[in-house]
Amino acid sequence: MAVVEISMENFESTIHENGVVILDFWAEWCGPCKAYAPIFERVSDELPDVTFGKINTEVEFELSGMFGIRSIPTTVVFRDGIGVFMQPGALPEDALRDLVEKVQVLDMDEVRAELDSKSKEEN
Repeated sequence: MAVVEISMENFESTIHENGVVILDFWAEWCGPCKAYAPIFERVSDELPDVTFGKINTEVEFELSGMFGIRSIPTTVVFRDGIGVFMQPGALPEDALRDLVEKVQVLDMDEVRAELDSKSKEEN
């Protein structure tokens, strides 16, 4: 699957209508982002069942702010509409593949139960 450009207009539908979504926050001027881009593309080509999206921080200020992006590239992962991973810095190719594999086998019932428990503690 080709990498999708993510904007405020398609963000919600992308994360809620796809199982696993890997997002790359980047900018045109960012050297590490340029080095990470081919890795991100290669892994996306290998995993057509996973949605890979790129968010240009220079254009999508609101999304960057929602996530508190302070360093790019930053990789954010959603599974079933729930954010399960966020890390600044370019990931090595094997680490990105490994991350996707681990997210695909997450027990989402357990994740939801943990989120419910944290929500109750906060209230």
